[in-house]
Amino acid sequence: MTVLLVIFMLVAFVGIDYLVRETSKRLNDKRLRAQREEILKVSVNLDVADEVKTLKRVEVPGARARILAVDDEGIVLDSFRRILVLEGYSVDTVENGPEALNLVQRHDYDFVFTDLKMPIMDGVDVVRGVKHLRPDVDVVVITGYATIETAVATMKDGATEYVQKPFSAEELSEFVNKLLVKRQARLESQRQPVVRIVSPTQAEGAAVGEYCVPGGSFISEGHAWVRIEPDGQVRVGMDDFAHKAIGTLGQVVLPDPGKEIRRGDPLFAFKRGGESIQFNAPITGTVMEDNAHLKSDPSLVAHSPYKDGWICRIQPTDLATELGTLKIGNPVVAWYGEEIKRLRTLQASQTDGQDLNWATLEAEFLK
Repeated sequence: MTVLLVIFMLVAFVGIDYLVRETSKRLNDKRLRAQREEILKVSVNLDVADEVKTLKRVEVPGARARILAVDDEGIVLDSFRRILVLEGYSVDTVENGPEALNLVQRHDYDFVFTDLKMPIMDGVDVVRGVKHLRPDVDVVVITGYATIETAVATMKDGATEYVQKPFSAEELSEFVNKLLVKRQARLESQRQPVVRIVSPTQAEGAAVGEYCVPGGSFISEGHAWVRIEPDGQVRVGMDDFAHKAIGTLGQVVLPDPGKEIRRGDPLFAFKRGGESIQFNAPITGTVMEDNAHLKSDPSLVAHSPYKDGWICRIQPTDLATELGTLKIGNPVVAWYGEEIKRLRTLQASQTDGQDLNWATLEAEFLK
């Protein structure tokens, strides 16, 4: 009876905590939306004679990205401002190509949306002009059904994508949000990865985007680390690269003490929702002990990958031979750099803007 009461109280606590978090999130989202609606109520006809005559600007604090839209139809530009500002984007709009290029030279934008058919300068020339002035800016073509073929052709001139009008608020929001995810993944893939050799404790305070290699430990090609203990046993865990690639871990599946394993056999796994990802044994031997603390707190693997987040202890049977299959020190740093670039390339190639699923990560990096 006491056990059932404890379980009931635990479930109730978890449920209440979830409801509190969800309510807080919804209230915060509602507050942000109200703030953005207030911003939209303020006149966007600014005194911008020193810039361009038709510019209308809506700045959002902490904007997710900055967007410039150019179209000779005011109703289309009104839709861009109304929809995207509420999504958390800062938006500038102008009514012709020359004004858009003027702004691109003087301001930093993440995206430029341009209509194809406009007086003075058509969208094809806007695409070419933006990519000439700022190759780093993503250009998206706004097109009607009759000009889809031309819109696709602008990809050769550097356009990233096209969006067909008319569009609903939901369609535009989803489209731009996916574009932002793809842009962020691409920019991240272009950054030089920071990889350094650290002690187990130093790995706990690593900066975001920094990859830590455990000093004095070996790493398998399946991204499991191996540290030799004074008693001859080895401690095994998941390396920093793997936990950053996987993200939120969920439940950990530990190996049973006493289990005989061979190098390359399944050793431990993680589950999250309907997904699972499996790590193979880096050495041959007998599992002597699992890390029981992970059953109640799997996040230890992420927070302390080389110290408190170890998975199990193994009594090796052929360690001298199998150490030659593992990496240690500077060779790991060089290999991490290659693995990170490969991971970022795969992430940037996602057409739906989503993270890589665990099945793909397992097939690409853990085999």
